Amino acid sequence: MMYWNVATEDELSESVAERLLRSLSPPVELVNRFRRRGFGYLRKNAGKWRSLARTQAVLLLTDLDRAACPPGLISEWFGEHTRMPDRLLVRVVVRETESWLLADHEAMRSLLDIHSGLPDAPDTLPDPKQTLLTLARQAPREVRLGLVRQEGTRLRQALRYNSLLSEWVFTEWEPERAAKRSESLRRAIHRIKERALEFSGK
Repeated sequence: MMYWNVATEDELSESVAERLLRSLSPPVELVNRFRRRGFGYLRKNAGKWRSLARTQAVLLLTDLDRAACPPGLISEWFGEHTRMPDRLLVRVVVRETESWLLADHEAMRSLLDIHSGLPDAPDTLPDPKQTLLTLARQAPREVRLGLVRQEGTRLRQALRYNSLLSEWVFTEWEPERAAKRSESLRRAIHRIKERALEFSGK
């Protein structure tokens, strides 16, 4: 049995990270889940993740948001010329976790009960969360009220946004299917599998 830790920004990204690890074979066990609200907690504790990775595998998942590129974000957090511990795997979602969710058209159509409007290249969206919220306005009432609320002219996430989508991630979202439309997810899956294979031999 392999032991992993996950460090993420929020409940939704934690669910995605756990779903990715659950798909590994042989199965892995999650030792700890570290998260707060936003990336500040992850960045502030960069040294902690490095230390933990000396003895245990750590998957750190964060959004690119408005940063220029994933390598630049990682260098900013951990130092430009710093060698990362082998057991620390940092993956950056382009641009937000919602990009990876929108990439699974089949599961998203099932959730929102829609038949058109899903993006073919969600990694290129400037604001994937707003795209998801806009699409959610067409969903059946229970799902719509759980995901989206109107605040003036702006759409905001509703109270059950993270919990509803997290449950959906575990029951309907398929990472391998989504990876066909998201290059950043495809790379993340490849690296996770690659590292898991390396760790299993140590």
